[in-house]
Amino acid sequence: MALQITNNAGIFEINGDLNSQNVLSLNNHFEALLERSKMITLSLNKLVDIDTSAVSAIASLYKKAMSSNKIFYIIGQENQKISDRFQTEKLSYILRRDVL
Repeated sequence: MALQITNNAGIFEINGDLNSQNVLSLNNHFEALLERSKMITLSLNKLVDIDTSAVSAIASLYKKAMSSNKIFYIIGQENQKISDRFQTEKLSYILRRDVL
């Protein structure tokens, strides 16, 4: 399934498969957004699958946002497959249930 990024009322939803073949595109998109925005909310709830390189890329974006004093929420705990992958990589602490 092709990767799709949509802006739904300020929440960037990722649909499809996120893997090593398309993670650079995602990374470029969100690095540009980080430069222009103070707050980004990324939803992984509609992802079908994610691989290790994509988890690492999202973690890098999260760390970059934190070091730049930006707010970067990553929603995805409701998607069990995604939540399990982040847990395997010991990065589940960056996932949130919902936006406060």
